[in-house]
Amino acid sequence: MKQRLDRALADPQARAALFQLARYGIIGAGITAGGQAIYYALAETRTTSPMVAIAIAWIVGVIVGYFAHGWISFRGHGTRDDHGRTGMRFVAVNLIGYAINSFWVWLLVERLAGATWWPVVPNLVLTPLMTFWLHRRWTFG
Repeated sequence: MKQRLDRALADPQARAALFQLARYGIIGAGITAGGQAIYYALAETRTTSPMVAIAIAWIVGVIVGYFAHGWISFRGHGTRDDHGRTGMRFVAVNLIGYAINSFWVWLLVERLAGATWWPVVPNLVLTPLMTFWLHRRWTFG
């Protein structure tokens, strides 16, 4: 395992991707935790329905995430010459993430009548891994 890591770190592209993943994880964890806190607070207090709560959390996350990931997570990666294209791709990737997160809310809370915290687990683990890959390859690539 150590030899594999040493070889990967010797490759500049692999090393850059590893550091991007680390930055993405730190920034994304904060954004995702904040978004899930918004979702949970709104859904648990019945301020809104769980589906509206996840939509509000998504909107806040997209706005904060575009700037944070563009400036920090993927700094030095790709080009930023077309902010319209990059912004549209960022929104598209996050719409996919929103659809996945909404699916978990619908399935676990609405359909299975589970606790409002149940979808937080897959929303914190599965969705960020998929969106990192899409953002690295497509949005900021």
